[in-house]
Amino acid sequence: MDVWGNMSSLTVLNLTDNQLEGDITNSFSELCSLRSLGLSNNNLSGEFPKFVQILSKCSQKQLEGLYLSNNRVSGKIPESIGQISSLTELSLYGNQLTGRIPASIGQMQLLTRLSLYGNRLSGRILESMGQMSNLVYINLGKNSLEGVIFETHFSKLSKLKYLDLSSNSLVLNFHSDWVPPFQLSVIILRSCKMGPYFPQWLQTQKNYSSLDISNTTISDIIPSWFWGLSRTAVLINLSHNQIRGTFPSSTMEFAYSPKLNFSWNQLEGPIPSFLSKSSSLDLSYNKLSGFISFLCGIKASNLTLLDLTSNHVSGELPDCWTHLENLVFLGLCGNGFFGKIPTTLGNLYSLETLKFKHNRFVGELPSSLMNCKHLKVIDAAENQLSGLIPGWLGFELPKLVILILRSNRFYGRIPLQLCNLTHVHILDLSINISGTMPKCLSNLTALVDKRHSILTITHHYASDFGNGILSESYDDAATLIWKGIMSEYKSTLGLVKSFHLSSNQLTGEIPKEIIHLGGLVSLNLSRNHLIGQINPDIGKLELLQSLDLSRNQIDGRIPTSLFQIYGLGDLDLSNNNLSGNIPMGSQLQNFDPSAFAENPLLCGLPLQRMCDQEKEKGSVQQTGLGNQDHE
Repeated sequence: MDVWGNMSSLTVLNLTDNQLEGDITNSFSELCSLRSLGLSNNNLSGEFPKFVQILSKCSQKQLEGLYLSNNRVSGKIPESIGQISSLTELSLYGNQLTGRIPASIGQMQLLTRLSLYGNRLSGRILESMGQMSNLVYINLGKNSLEGVIFETHFSKLSKLKYLDLSSNSLVLNFHSDWVPPFQLSVIILRSCKMGPYFPQWLQTQKNYSSLDISNTTISDIIPSWFWGLSRTAVLINLSHNQIRGTFPSSTMEFAYSPKLNFSWNQLEGPIPSFLSKSSSLDLSYNKLSGFISFLCGIKASNLTLLDLTSNHVSGELPDCWTHLENLVFLGLCGNGFFGKIPTTLGNLYSLETLKFKHNRFVGELPSSLMNCKHLKVIDAAENQLSGLIPGWLGFELPKLVILILRSNRFYGRIPLQLCNLTHVHILDLSINISGTMPKCLSNLTALVDKRHSILTITHHYASDFGNGILSESYDDAATLIWKGIMSEYKSTLGLVKSFHLSSNQLTGEIPKEIIHLGGLVSLNLSRNHLIGQINPDIGKLELLQSLDLSRNQIDGRIPTSLFQIYGLGDLDLSNNNLSGNIPMGSQLQNFDPSAFAENPLLCGLPLQRMCDQEKEKGSVQQTGLGNQDHE
């Protein structure tokens, strides 16, 4: 039964943003009078070719708008789509379409909007698209398209305003004196090959609001004309290139508060004050120097993100943070900052991420930070901070997900208040403290939870661009010591649940409560003075991938419950007082002998020290999984 049988004269059907499911192939066969069909943001499946064939058989071609974005439609786009010559808007982004862009699309001379973003399309972009003189919007990003884009691809596109060719394998080959026929508002060419020279044709684009030419193999100096064209921009992304030189010393005014990203280049010199007008400023991984006094101007009041990571900026932090009440992210890692952390940082009431690792800050963490109730990330590693680790971190900052205080000069015990950090995924207090480990570890409920976490730790916030409020987000990253190597995690950061207390002066036994942290992926208690035995139920930490208990005074046998940790890829139990034979019949024999070295009473494979069978008489034969050792 055709549910549309009584609607043969229907001209507009909009079912966008619903929970529709099923195969679209056999639907809408009687709706030849349709002018607009909206099915975006559903769960529809089926092959697109059959669907097009049904529509193309209509004797009168009246369909002007076809919207199928964000579904699960598959198959190739058929050549017969060109027969729907009445189409002005075709939106198919966010599906599972494969194959080439059909040549017949070039025949659709009425088409104004073409959106194929986020599919699995391959092959080349045909030059015939350059003859579609009515096109205003082209979005072909995030596919597997390849080949060279020439000037002929745009020869008659005088109306074009929006161009997105990003995240493909495209090479843009334009003459240096090419004057495009269009004036673009949005230019998104991320990960296209454009270099090595800065693209001269951009000089002709007088009115763009968004420009993303990141990761485009540019190895050049930013030309002076670029800044004059950037005054009306709301987004500029030149990151992940090899751009050299300095920012202009002359002052300029942005019409709005743009989002600026110049990270991962080779820019040098001081940071000019006019950049403080931006709403988001990412200058990380460059060679910038000087001071950050530019922040003290009232123009910086719109900043929501400031990232200066890995530059050569130095000096004491200015005590002028009061007017930066909108700041959500502050990254100062890997510079030459020194002195005390100013108390006015506590006025950053919107702050969610605070990173100042690898500098030379001294003194205590200012108690004013307890006013930053939204803080989720604090990375203060590798400084010269001192005093007691403050207990208010646990009481006043309950949203903390990452707390890294590694390699400072803190002293004293781990405050029991830190057990109130129920959301913490990463807790690293290495190379700092003394005393015994707290027994309230089971209160760290995020580390107890064995359920899979989201891949990323994403923060959402709003930015004022002067012409409206836009919703923004960023994915956090953290640098962790993993398997003895310093690594940065971002796209999988949410999965890395770790508890690191290595290289401290910790004494006493490992509290039995440690086995409640079943969500842990990495546990490092090495280089302390811990005694006692390894908990026989350590196998309950079944998600562990890395376990380091080396360089302590732990004795007793290695529990056979380690068999239960199937994903354990990194193990170090060396330099302890472990005894007996290493449990046989498990992955323990696959580890390097160094994982068990310097335990004089330990024997068995993979060590070369074989066990004395006579002395082992009376010991329980270790064969089954989960059997416990007996003295």
